[in-house]
Amino acid sequence: MTDLLHLCSEDEWATYRAAGEVAPPSLATDGFVHLSTPEQVHLPANRLFRGRTDLVALRVDPEALPAEVRWEPGVPGDPASMLFPHHYGAIPVDAVRRAEPCPPGDDGLFGG
Repeated sequence: MTDLLHLCSEDEWATYRAAGEVAPPSLATDGFVHLSTPEQVHLPANRLFRGRTDLVALRVDPEALPAEVRWEPGVPGDPASMLFPHHYGAIPVDAVRRAEPCPPGDDGLFGG
């Protein structure tokens, strides 16, 4: 299975590394960590982070995830048939293969 992606700021990634796990606020509010496939990551990137230049894409090994991953609908406006991976637990830092810079294009948009 291909890597799953989680977007965060460089500062958040530093905090996660120090804590040993990726546990964004969505884990407390929604009950899961939002993830995307490489083909769909531009949708949440443009919706939530348009123009931000401090983002990294965490490439997560789905085989190393300790909790359930459910494939669920996104938000209104996403293609109706598109399902997003949601991890129902914190992600151990050891499950992150690497963090890649995720800069927007000159127009502030992320590719798709």
